[in-house]
Amino acid sequence: MDLVTVTSHRLARGRDDLTLATGETLLAGGTWLFSEPQPEVSGLVDLTTLGWPDWEELPGVLRIGATCTIERVLGAPWGPAASLVSAAADSFLMSWKVQHLATVGGNLALALPAGAMVSLTAGLGASVEVWTPDGGSRVQPVADLVTGAGTTTLLPGEVIRAVDVPLTALSQPLAFRRTALTRLGRAAAVVVGCGRTVTLTASTTRPVVLDVDDLDAGLASVNCWFDDPHGPADWRAHVTGVLAREVREELAA
Repeated sequence: MDLVTVTSHRLARGRDDLTLATGETLLAGGTWLFSEPQPEVSGLVDLTTLGWPDWEELPGVLRIGATCTIERVLGAPWGPAASLVSAAADSFLMSWKVQHLATVGGNLALALPAGAMVSLTAGLGASVEVWTPDGGSRVQPVADLVTGAGTTTLLPGEVIRAVDVPLTALSQPLAFRRTALTRLGRAAAVVVGCGRTVTLTASTTRPVVLDVDDLDAGLASVNCWFDDPHGPADWRAHVTGVLAREVREELAA
């Protein structure tokens, strides 16, 4: 879609370029930004020119750059978790064209309940590094970054820099389940199992991480079931319970 109100496009080269003027917004892949009118936006600040690596193997973590696309993230050294990463990336039913452009950081910042990278990184116990406008940074678990459908803890001027996935998570027993109202429908429930945790997304407004040893009580305490045209809340709660117990059994096996 043409953003007819946009009159400027700046290429970010460093942190100083991330200070936004009135009407400016950040641009990464732009797959959501260009999908609908943005009448309040008059300028774009392009993050993809910052030169962040798609991924780095750092002590104890696999670091995924925020501007890494969904397509390229599939090529990171995930080891035994590669099939889980592929399943999560496909769970949102993004076309190959969208996966070619959509970024990991953009997917997290958008915070859709069925966001593919929200499901994946929250399920693996990942954390985000967030650049703050004062030149500092903060670190927060992905499961806490997303606070609701389309809402996060990101404050004005804050930018997601990277996602750090613990290497220990990649060697844990893993399991993945997904369901939708129709065979080719958007995910209505996604459940990721990793070691001793079961993480619910898509069916909830925010990621919910449960202990596999206390799963039934945890499911009973969930109070953020999502309700939209892709599935009513009571149905999502039921199917999520079925999928979560399947994941528990697979992890135990």
